[in-house]
Formats: sequence, structure tokens, C-alpha cells
Amino acid sequence: MMRFLRGWAILWVVFRYGLDELVLSSFQHPWLRTMRGIITLGRKLDKPRGVRLREALEELGPIFVKFGQVLSTRSDLMPPDVAEELAKLQDRVPPFDPQIAADTIERSFKRPLEQIFVRFEREPVASASIAQVHFAVVRNKDGSESDVAVKVLRPGMKSAIDKDLALMHMMAGWVEKLSHDGKRLKPRQVVAEFDNYLHDELDLIREASNAAQLRRNMEGLDLVLIPEIFWDYCHTDVMVMQRMNGVPISQVERLREAAVDIPKLARDGVTIFFTQVFRDGFFHADMHPGNIQVSLEPETFGRYISLDFGIVGTLTEFDKEYLAQNFLAFFRRDYKRVAELHVESGWVPASTRVEELEAAIRAVCEPYFDRPLAEISLGMVLMRLFQTSRRFQVEIQPQLVLLQKTLLNIEGLGRQLDPNLDLWSTAKPFLEKWMLEQMGPQRLWRELKAQAPRYAKILPDVPRVLHQYLANKGGGDHEALLRELLQQQKTTNRLLQAILSAGIGFVIGLVVLQLLLHFRF
Repeated sequence: MMRFLRGWAILWVVFRYGLDELVLSSFQHPWLRTMRGIITLGRKLDKPRGVRLREALEELGPIFVKFGQVLSTRSDLMPPDVAEELAKLQDRVPPFDPQIAADTIERSFKRPLEQIFVRFEREPVASASIAQVHFAVVRNKDGSESDVAVKVLRPGMKSAIDKDLALMHMMAGWVEKLSHDGKRLKPRQVVAEFDNYLHDELDLIREASNAAQLRRNMEGLDLVLIPEIFWDYCHTDVMVMQRMNGVPISQVERLREAAVDIPKLARDGVTIFFTQVFRDGFFHADMHPGNIQVSLEPETFGRYISLDFGIVGTLTEFDKEYLAQNFLAFFRRDYKRVAELHVESGWVPASTRVEELEAAIRAVCEPYFDRPLAEISLGMVLMRLFQTSRRFQVEIQPQLVLLQKTLLNIEGLGRQLDPNLDLWSTAKPFLEKWMLEQMGPQRLWRELKAQAPRYAKILPDVPRVLHQYLANKGGGDHEALLRELLQQQKTTNRLLQAILSAGIGFVIGLVVLQLLLHFRF
């Protein structure tokens, strides 16, 4: 019943704001235009279409607001007036009562506001779908003071999100059962992923830990600033972090006036994204312009400032390797390798003919090479790839949904900064370097160092294994010894590699190797 009522509430908002009229107005067929005139009779739809869409999404709640944030970055897909209006959803959602924010903070820390902060600005500086931000000042343990930003969760968020997610789960079940592509698209798994990261965003302690991890990961890159977390002032509903001073990245003209190198900024954004994805496997997955600023301070001039860490994506080593190989093969126009990788990873049926998949991928991607972003629509590329994936039964990978969303954000951001950016040539050197590090001697050395404590623990066992072999050689239980040796074979081989690479223990390594060969043959 709750899902039924929520569905009717959504339809009512669609009707009240005339979103049905907006859809029909995009078609030129005469009978659809006639239908548009009929359904709008008696409704007062005098506000601009962008305003109506924005207000409808705000009323529908946080999930719909996030959808609008993604659309706001797609100036290639949305009319300029609509994209400009939807950009207000990035950090200008109507705020909630500052007194509610103050009450939430006091309830979380069980102290009056004036005992927590030296100064607290009740007027919020930014308001989004999940939380709003106030500036404040805290006193440090050494007596000094620090300027901070206080993020406070909106009240009633969990129940509002749960209602929409329940409806999405139900609709995903219908799609999976009724659609021909239901099994391939995995709608229930996709919604489950969406469910997980939305609920994670409601826990500000988790967001603070995400920020701390990204801050450590990005140290030394000198391209992005991430605020420090004040852990003594963090709670599930409240998060206090270093106050950052920067210019919103959407204010491109202001950045140009300040002499920021805009093309370099665009290239740096691509580098940051690929570093987080492929080097760290831990990336900021909500990179709309409302969460990104640029520093104009002399010591950090031109660096990105990253904010809002409620949604992050993670990738396994398997996903990172296969994605990197796919990207690299794509940038090299090696479409056969792209097709082979899809078969090897199990993303398409094993019976797929590689030559046919290769030809289909080439037809989609080749027209877009050697073009700047101004002449490319990643949205259109994805749409054509989706059509190809349907033909070849490509299975959707739910764990990559956040990455696909972030790619759309990145392309939209790059389009705003530098339409002449060559996305392919910017990313290709990074991926080539990363692949060399993953496959070359540097990776072997890192793994040897990481496993050194384990090798030190295993090394004393080698004489015992040799002694058991010598004791049983004359007629003992060879089968039992064989099982023990085979059980430790993988570990012993790693030990052997470490010993040989260091140039010590050659004789012991040779004896162990002879033992293994003896029992194998």
C-alpha cells in the first residue's frame, strides 16, 4: 500500500507541474502536439519549463534531485535553459530551518551549541538533497581556533529514501520478470547497489571516513585538496571538516579572470579521475559541479577542491585490470582486443563470435576518435553501445554503475571547462604507465615487500620439511609427505622467488625445487 500511494504521489507531482506536457512538447508529430493541447486544458503552466522541472524534482525528494544533478551536467543532452535551471539542484536546494540544524547538533553531542563551537553561523552556506552546511569556528586542544564547515543531515531522510527505494525494488522486479532483457540488465542488482550507496550517504561518519581515505590517497599528487576531518566533532548526523575557500568550478569566467589555466584544469580532472579509479580503486562518485571548487590561494593556486564524500565507488583488482585493459585497447583502437576481453571476463556469452563483436564496437566508436569533447556526446556513444550490448547479450555489471555515472559527470565537467579537450590522448599515457606498473617488475617488488613478514614466518619450516623427507625416504609414508608438500607448494614457490631474487639461500631453493620435481615426475 505504501508503494502504491508513493506511485500515485509521483504521478500527481508529474501532472501538477506539467512534466507530461514537457515530454510531449519534444515531439513534432501533429497528433502528439494535438494531445499536448488537450491534456493541458485547465492547467496553469505559466512557469518556464526548467523551473517546473526543478521544482518537481525538489518536491519528489532526494533520489529525484540526484537525477536532476546528473542531467544538469549534460548540456549536450538538455536544452541550455533546462540545464541552467537544474544546476541549482547542485547546492541550492531550499534549506531546512536552521533551528532544526542546531537541535540536531545539540542532540548528537548532548551539549548546548555554544559549548561545542566558538562561533556558529546559523544561516546555511549551501543546501543539497541530503544535508546542508554551516560555517563555524572550533577551538583546538592547543587553544588555537580553526575555521570549519559543519554538515548536518536533513531530518526524515531515511524514511523518504526508503519509500522511493521500495518502489524502485518493486519496479525492478517487474522489469526482470516481464522484459526480454530482464536477466541481462540485472535491474534488481542495480537497484540494490543504488540502495547501498544511498543509505551509506545517510551516515556522516562513513562520509568522514571516505574523505579521510581520499585525502591519504591523494597526498603527493598536488592536483586536488580534500578537507581535513575533525573527528572529535563528528557524529552519524553531523560532520565537521576543514573550511575550504575556493571558486565553484561552474564559474569558468571568474576562474579565467583569476588567470587559472582552464585547459590544464580540464586535463588535471581527467588525471585525478583515472588515478582514483585505476591506481586506488576508490573514487569520488558524486562529482557534479556543486561538489568541486578551485583554489585561488597562492600556495595552492589552480588546484581542485573536492567536497561531499557521501558516495564513493570501489573496484576490485579484477575489475580494475579488465577495465584498464579495455580502456587501453579502446584508446589504441584495438577493437579485437576489446571484444576478446569481454569474452574472457564473461561479460558476453562464451559462444560470441569475436569478429562480429569487434566489428560492432568499431562501428560505434571509430567515428568519435580524434575529435574534441565539443564534437562528442558520450551519452550518444553509450546509447549506441547499449544497443550493441543488447544484440550480443552483454550482461550489465552492477558494481560498475557508479563508475558509469561518474564518467558522465566527468565528461559533462570537461565539456564545460574545455570543449577542445582531447579526452583520449589525455587518458592514454596514464593508462599505459599504470599498466606497465601493474605488469612489470615494480609490481613484483611491491608484492615481495608486502609478503616479506609471511616469508619470514615460513622460512623456519623449510628444514623440517627436508628432515621429514629424508626420514621417510627409505620407506616411510610418501603419500602423506606428498600431500603436505603439495599443500605448501604455492607458498614454497613464493618463498623460492623471494630467496632467488635477493640472491641468498640458493642451495636451499635448489633442494626444495628438486624435491618438488621428484614428486611431480
